Amino acid sequence: MKPQVEYSLYLVTDSTEALLGDRDLVEVVEQALLGGVTIVQYRDKTSDTGDLVATATALHEKCKLHNIPLVINDRVDVALAVGCEGVHLGQDDMDVASARAILGPDRIIGATVSSIEEARKAVERGADYLGIGTLYATNTKKNTKDIIGINGIRKILKYLDDADEPSQKVKTVCIGGVNASNLQRVLYQLYAPSSLSKPKTIDGVAVVSAIIGVRDPRTAASHLRSLIASPHPFAATPQPTLDASKLDDSTLKQSVIRAVKAVHETSPLSHNMTNLVVQNISANIALAIGASPIMSNNGAEAPDLAKLGGGLVINMGTVTPEALSNHRKAIEAYNAAGGPVVLDPVGAGATSARKEALTFLLASGYFDLIKGNEREIMAVARASGFTLDDTTQQRGVDSGTSLFSTPQKAYIVSRIALRERTIVLMTGAVDLISNGTHTLAIANGHPYLGMVTGSGCSLGTTISAYLAANKEGKFLAAVAGLLHYEIAAEDAAKREDVRGPGTFIPAFIDELYLRRVDVVEGRKAWVDRVKVEVVEPIGDFGLLREA
Repeated sequence: MKPQVEYSLYLVTDSTEALLGDRDLVEVVEQALLGGVTIVQYRDKTSDTGDLVATATALHEKCKLHNIPLVINDRVDVALAVGCEGVHLGQDDMDVASARAILGPDRIIGATVSSIEEARKAVERGADYLGIGTLYATNTKKNTKDIIGINGIRKILKYLDDADEPSQKVKTVCIGGVNASNLQRVLYQLYAPSSLSKPKTIDGVAVVSAIIGVRDPRTAASHLRSLIASPHPFAATPQPTLDASKLDDSTLKQSVIRAVKAVHETSPLSHNMTNLVVQNISANIALAIGASPIMSNNGAEAPDLAKLGGGLVINMGTVTPEALSNHRKAIEAYNAAGGPVVLDPVGAGATSARKEALTFLLASGYFDLIKGNEREIMAVARASGFTLDDTTQQRGVDSGTSLFSTPQKAYIVSRIALRERTIVLMTGAVDLISNGTHTLAIANGHPYLGMVTGSGCSLGTTISAYLAANKEGKFLAAVAGLLHYEIAAEDAAKREDVRGPGTFIPAFIDELYLRRVDVVEGRKAWVDRVKVEVVEPIGDFGLLREA
């Protein structure tokens, strides 16, 4: 009878001196078993058959003591000689059907796949589980054909979910560069529905160096197991369910008032990693809304700043290798601390360098909110694994002429938000904001905002403060920050001392401050001027297709 297997923490061994050093592999694996690994794959591409059988026999004895299955990489003959639970086969090894014919129906057979076609064949030929990857670059597997990343794994999971019953039931493990710093985020991001139905997700993570390559494999394995069992800090607080059909004026206005007060009372840190052009205006706007700004592009400062309970803004205004390296450090620090992170993909679709930078950032961590103009959000869609036609090519950081109708934009932001499990804000004459389940159209604001450098970047600053001060209701907090910003712009533009974009900015900063003071002192008339509509239902316009 085939054993029941839990794939959550899948250990792949490595006997090379670079990882194992002078330690005994069997002892290292035993410590990992005590730490909680749930399945072990013995992988050794260099030893002679006799040595492989001897080591595999010793490993199997240890695994049996813990009731944990052992599979052998590649070598069906070794698995038979040892009598272990199964094999794992790569694309250059024996095919799954032949291995099944030799091993019979009661052994576990896994297959490495990196494409839909490879997954289809493996399931068709009788694989019990798929090792999908490579997720990230790794030094432990030199013959990696392709780094498919989060999007590549999502694509295969989506195929399996839409295929036949064996495909839906096959177990899945992701492999390649998974460690304690990214494990929870990987599990979170691979749960990526394309509709409101529950999607097929990953059943486990395969780990090599994060256990084999450390001095205390038992503690490392135990830590990884605890990470698997607990929510990531950024998702630790359950977000309240919002019934869009009941989002009346009163509910929305009360949420805006609460959010404004929360920013005022907590004065949250807004850590901006942004370009020099907008640092001054962003800092002044943060102060006007009641936040505490810091402009630091040094990633080494992020771990300390992240502990202060604020939010982070990653602005792509300046794209250099050094900047991206600092961005990644900061994203990881705020993700670990549970602090909200806002991505502003400035000009993301304009050049190949910016497109590559966006892909790099999306792979670097989780973003609580992604904001941009129409073309920037289109670039995010592509980086998220969607395809669309080339009419959305961006020519600079400006938004340009609108390409889509409001219902189409609502469809786009909702699909991306659902895919990335985040909030997506597309700015424009009418702003569209969605968390994948609920989508709102906001018609407040003034054209002057689009005529001043840094106004979009400063909106990211504002929203980061609202998210930091209102972590238990991030969607409505983002809406509140947007409304505060847009209505202050309307009020500034109406002032007699404002004659154009140049005089607009100081007036705008004043009005941001005054709208905050209004709420704090009980004057709430401006909240009655919100122009928000629930977009429901969202039509399927077919603009975004799975890559």
